[in-house]
Amino acid sequence: MQSLVFSSIAKKFSYKVESGESKDIRFPKFGPYDIRLGYSRIPEWIGKMSGEGYAVAKQARWSPYLLRCVDLGVFTIYPEKTQGGIRILDRYDKPLLYQNFPERIYPDFKSIPPVLADMLMFIENRHLLDTHSSYQNPAIEWERLLKSLSDAAMSFVGKDGNVAGGSTLSTQLEKFRHSPGGLTDTAKEKLRQIISSSLRAYSLGEKTCETRKKILLAYINSIPLAAAPGYGEVLGLGDGLWAWYGLDFKTVNRLLADARKKNISPEHANEIGSSLKAALSLFLSQRRPSAYLITHRQYLETLTNTYCGLLAGAGVISPQIRDAAIASRLDFKNKGALLYSMEIPQKKAAGFIRSKLMATLGINRFYDLDRLDLDVKTSIDADLQREITEALYSLKDPSNILKSGLTGPHLLGKGDPSKVIYSVSLYEKTPVGNVLRVQTNNYGGSFNIDEQMKLDMGSSAKLRVLIHYLGILTKIHHKYQNSPSEDLKRISQDPALDPLTRWTIDYLSKAQDKSQILFLDAAMNRTYSAGVGERFATGGGMQSFANFNKKDNFRVMSVCEAFRQSVNLVFIRMMRDIVYYYVYQRYSVTPRSIDKISDTDKNRLLIQFANKEGIQFTRRFYNKYRGKTYDESRELLFMKVQPTPFRLAAAFLYLTPQASMDDFEAFINKYLPGSRLTDKYIKTLYTRYAPGSFSLADVGYIAHVHPLELWLVSFLQSNSKAGIDEAIKQSTDIRQEVYRWLFKTKNPYKQHKRIRTIIELEAFQDIHREWKQLGYPFDYLVPSYASAIGSSGDRPSALAELIGIVLNNGIIYPRTQVESLYFAKNTPYETLMNLLPAEGKQVIAPETAQTVKMALLDVVEQGTAGRLKNTAFSAQGNPLAIGGKTGTGDHRYKTFNKWGNLTSSKVMNRTAVFVFFIGDRHFGTVNAFVSGPDAADYEFSSSLPVSILKMLLPNIIPRLDDVRISGK
Repeated sequence: MQSLVFSSIAKKFSYKVESGESKDIRFPKFGPYDIRLGYSRIPEWIGKMSGEGYAVAKQARWSPYLLRCVDLGVFTIYPEKTQGGIRILDRYDKPLLYQNFPERIYPDFKSIPPVLADMLMFIENRHLLDTHSSYQNPAIEWERLLKSLSDAAMSFVGKDGNVAGGSTLSTQLEKFRHSPGGLTDTAKEKLRQIISSSLRAYSLGEKTCETRKKILLAYINSIPLAAAPGYGEVLGLGDGLWAWYGLDFKTVNRLLADARKKNISPEHANEIGSSLKAALSLFLSQRRPSAYLITHRQYLETLTNTYCGLLAGAGVISPQIRDAAIASRLDFKNKGALLYSMEIPQKKAAGFIRSKLMATLGINRFYDLDRLDLDVKTSIDADLQREITEALYSLKDPSNILKSGLTGPHLLGKGDPSKVIYSVSLYEKTPVGNVLRVQTNNYGGSFNIDEQMKLDMGSSAKLRVLIHYLGILTKIHHKYQNSPSEDLKRISQDPALDPLTRWTIDYLSKAQDKSQILFLDAAMNRTYSAGVGERFATGGGMQSFANFNKKDNFRVMSVCEAFRQSVNLVFIRMMRDIVYYYVYQRYSVTPRSIDKISDTDKNRLLIQFANKEGIQFTRRFYNKYRGKTYDESRELLFMKVQPTPFRLAAAFLYLTPQASMDDFEAFINKYLPGSRLTDKYIKTLYTRYAPGSFSLADVGYIAHVHPLELWLVSFLQSNSKAGIDEAIKQSTDIRQEVYRWLFKTKNPYKQHKRIRTIIELEAFQDIHREWKQLGYPFDYLVPSYASAIGSSGDRPSALAELIGIVLNNGIIYPRTQVESLYFAKNTPYETLMNLLPAEGKQVIAPETAQTVKMALLDVVEQGTAGRLKNTAFSAQGNPLAIGGKTGTGDHRYKTFNKWGNLTSSKVMNRTAVFVFFIGDRHFGTVNAFVSGPDAADYEFSSSLPVSILKMLLPNIIPRLDDVRISGK
């Protein structure tokens, strides 16, 4: 009767997968199995991935009967998977990573040693495989259920005794997998387990012989066995034997297969007995897994020995094996060597993809991510990824450095090659955006250098400056292109006009053809001095700069030539022009002309600073520090404080007025390591810059930090939940205090100097805003012309995005590594999400992008990347255009004495980068990096990453077409 009723219901349970998002689907909300495999969070992830540009391509639709039963409280009935685990595939569906949990399972019922199956049934479900009835319901064992009910009734009336469990293997599976917390806490939950397991048992028809075998198989493969230290959650007998006892699964199965043989030698019997006892103990521990396997192991030892006797008495095992098992002891593995590894250094791309998925899906641990039932289709080219990874690792061998021709000037003539870290990224522009084809390095861990590290990459910053320079000129050109000659002449007579606007006005006044492309060509041929004799008022002081090639020191050259040869002083002066442009846009003056303006104009400017700009700075700084912890805010603030003792002291003691002398000394030692400051001098600093010694305006001036930024950080320390309106209100008096000195000083030089410092800071905030639109990855720019040559740092991935904008004619597209996410494949929760075609944003004019592209080609054709000239050809023998920009960063940590003089210079790292494009679709970066004091032993420049790319081109070029080349 049960078989007729349950099978007639269960046969109406079905689902099918169709295009688009489904309304006829229900997702589980609890149950260890459903949480572990991620089924319960699929609706949440659909929402998150939709916000990332993905859409549901297809999803399961349930039959009405399945929907109805699940709505009534029954667990979803379908053939459940024993193993979960994330699967990451490359663009051609080749595996980058397969994770299986549990890892060690029996593939089918026949592979289970008979003695193992008999032991389990003796303990839990003795009549499970009885053949007297083909229609038996495995969810209910009547004799056991009645005994359990009887014991419960006796317990209720006060009789002593243990209450026998009434659960069968079938209902236990439902409990382990789908009940809240894996527990049965109510009679209603028990009923749900029985009904669900009954429907599942008859889902294949009225007869259950094969189903019962599958139940036993599933139970052995998925029995929960607590969490082993250093391993995590343990599921199934196979993983349990390894995690708890360090036993090899295949060896145990081979021994148990001999358990019923006759004439077993004593030595062999001992091996069998020991393995059998370990397996038996895990079956028994299921009753109280954490207690038996972690805290009360002796109880488990005693219980297992007792059952060895019972099994022998029932004829399940022989007396010889019983005695051998009892004589052995459970040998728990306590070495802690089985650590769950978050890093997969041999599978770089998979490791990077996992990191991205964790952040996107809101998962806190790799451990949880790796157990999801999820197929991830990436854009990675696995073969090319492997080849480049192997090539980068090979460069740690000095003989390979020599063989690859990487020795010589500006390469690896000095220094240990094994300490150089190389990274390579390669992207392709496609309809769904800029997709990642390769991202790898030869670093020994999963740290993603291209995406996660801030590097000083030197002259690569000139690419950002060039794009910004041309973008500004384009704006000015658009503004005045159609202006009458009289208006242009009038504007040009303004003595305070900034250099970029003046040059554009002059060009438009003389040009017959005012088209943008010719204008940009003229902008590239505009000349600057490369001379080194000038000192520059920037970054709050006077600075001087040098060129890489001393032959350039006394030359005047075009922007095009300076970019080609990476000449520093041209770009320092270009950055100065950019700063002057933004100052003029705000105040109709430039820093050079401040001392020439009338008192009326000066007062207007000072009033504007004190009122409007004070509020704007408060807003900006609030947005910068909003939501950050106290420690995060301080770290961010001190990133911009030049590490000199008095500047650090002034800022620290303002922010931490209650700091003790010990606190102050610890702070100074942290930010000035190896400075050799005496205790007496540190105490002098502590006293001189004590709270109240200077006004907030003076503290800001001393620290070279805007006073309102200092105040805002201090304010948020004690008012972390305050909104912007409250911050502006509370800063009213502070703003007046900060700007009062501007009105009172009688020394024009000091007044003008401070005004220049503030307006330069503002200009760099405007510059930073423009750079952010082009993918600049950080929240702050160093307010100095030195940002033009790399002092503000960058990331290889951000530089790749920048060159991708150029290759896409000025349009920024999202960068992506994941093309699709396939949740719960071949289950009723099946959901496929595909990446939608990307919507780009025009961030620079197409003509500007074309001009920059020609300049990048010129760097390879005639400039610093000349090693790549005539090196790239397609499979058809056609030349491929290669362009790019080189950069070298020599990052040093400088310390100063109390007078601001340099006392030491410590090498922190050395970096060289080449950001490139190949043909019309592919672009990326090659980076070389040495960290720490060892960097002082190296003299490589950007010639090294250029040479690395040249070495890799034979691997890369054949992969640039979508069609795989036979045999490659």
